[in-house]
Amino acid sequence: MRQYAGENARLAASSKRMRDLPSGTVTFLLTDIEGSTQLQELGGRYAQALAEHRRVLREAFRAHGGVEVDTQGDAFVVAFTRASDAVATAAEASEV
Repeated sequence: MRQYAGENARLAASSKRMRDLPSGTVTFLLTDIEGSTQLQELGGRYAQALAEHRRVLREAFRAHGGVEVDTQGDAFVVAFTRASDAVATAAEASEV
């Protein structure tokens, strides 16, 4: 039964994300940490750094109206209604 509850929660989150996606002309921002495979050799320190990376990027996404579409490993795909918001997010995130 637990498996179904987890699956239902995942589907509900996915459904909400789909409702939140911008429509019309959309700009996608894709992020990735260059050389992250080598960084994984840091062990627990990499996990901490990755968690902080995700926190900072998600904060920037929200601040500029981005909607997280997908994440895998250290990569994100985020949709924006305006290209200028995607550029502002990328600039802000690269300064951290």
